[in-house]
Amino acid sequence: MKNVILTLGILLLMGACNEPKSKEEPLTEEKELALATEAAVSAERGKYLVNAMGCTDCHTPKKMTEHGPEPDPELFLSGHPSGEQLPPLDPSQVQGYLAFNMGLTAAIGPWGTSFAANLTPDETGIGSWTEEQFLIAIKEGKYKGMMNSRPLLPPMPWQQYRMLTDDDLKSVFKYLKTIKPIDNVVPSPIPPGA
Repeated sequence: MKNVILTLGILLLMGACNEPKSKEEPLTEEKELALATEAAVSAERGKYLVNAMGCTDCHTPKKMTEHGPEPDPELFLSGHPSGEQLPPLDPSQVQGYLAFNMGLTAAIGPWGTSFAANLTPDETGIGSWTEEQFLIAIKEGKYKGMMNSRPLLPPMPWQQYRMLTDDDLKSVFKYLKTIKPIDNVVPSPIPPGA
């Protein structure tokens, strides 16, 4: 009986060895690079970078708590609230200073008043943006990632963020495309003296 089982095992093993191999394409240098890039670019890495770089500091409206202003998770990365009116401020009163609103989503300085952008994947945010536009916005400091547009205004620290690798920026973009879309049309900047 043992011999029969042993013989059957050997025959099965021989049959498996003679099976035709699957027709996998060889791994080319291009495919290898694509796989490495895919592994390097991930929404999880993007989430880490968004949190580490403090994107919520300016791009998420705050709510006042007993601990001071804290990011409002319901408005995560939705930018300056479209309906929020800023109190009147005479720019001469803040000469030599930078002034922020209570939610830290609007800043007043020598450039005028700038508002934090909506970074959610809603159409009022980056919903229609391409990865290339995102890279241009951060690497070149261009509004909406269009080369012929105005520069990004302070306090957006794009000059430092442009030092990130393309893979890191692609990861940030990939993550931003996964968050909750929020319909919020951020106001246009106000030039100085307006």
